[in-house]
Amino acid sequence: MKLTKFGHACVRLEKDGKVLVIDPGTFTDAAALDGADAVLITHNHFDHADRDKLLTLSPEVEVWTCEGVASGAAEALPAKVQTVRHGDTFDTAGFGVKVFGEWHAANHPDMPVVDNVGFLLDEEVFYPGDAFTVPDASVGTLLVPTGAPWLKLAEVVEYLRTVKAARAYSTHDALYSDLGLGLVDNWLKMEADKQGADIRRIAVGDSVTLS
Repeated sequence: MKLTKFGHACVRLEKDGKVLVIDPGTFTDAAALDGADAVLITHNHFDHADRDKLLTLSPEVEVWTCEGVASGAAEALPAKVQTVRHGDTFDTAGFGVKVFGEWHAANHPDMPVVDNVGFLLDEEVFYPGDAFTVPDASVGTLLVPTGAPWLKLAEVVEYLRTVKAARAYSTHDALYSDLGLGLVDNWLKMEADKQGADIRRIAVGDSVTLS
């Protein structure tokens, strides 16, 4: 399985000639969706779901997402939109997927908390969306949010230590300056050294291969 980091909160997974994309938002290059067979969307915020990009998908592409996205997209998008909730399992683009989580982390006090689902792919890669959901399953590779109005460093570290994945890669990090990204790199290295795990930030456009 090949995992490629795209802008901010988007990753692209490729396996056996199939392509699955998670959270192609407005901070993401449209190339992330090239050749996509399936798209997973965790919640309806613009940095995770860009309507203009989704409108370019062909009718054969499967989109799996929470009620908050599906309720406004099912009739508008050409792709096949399907709603999932915590506890659901499904197969798409050759990947086995389990759904964990229900709610976005609390953000601004005047903003409603929206629904948010996390996805575990092939019992290996877990993407929580905008939450620190701990799935009831073993996780080999965790995609960990590292920068957002709703999180703080102590919570990131606690999440890494709770999930205890062998690999963890930064996501949700486009709001940082170069100086801020340097801090993220240092924080993740400190935790990698402590846990003896592969915990780091992948540069946009770079890939890792997961066995």
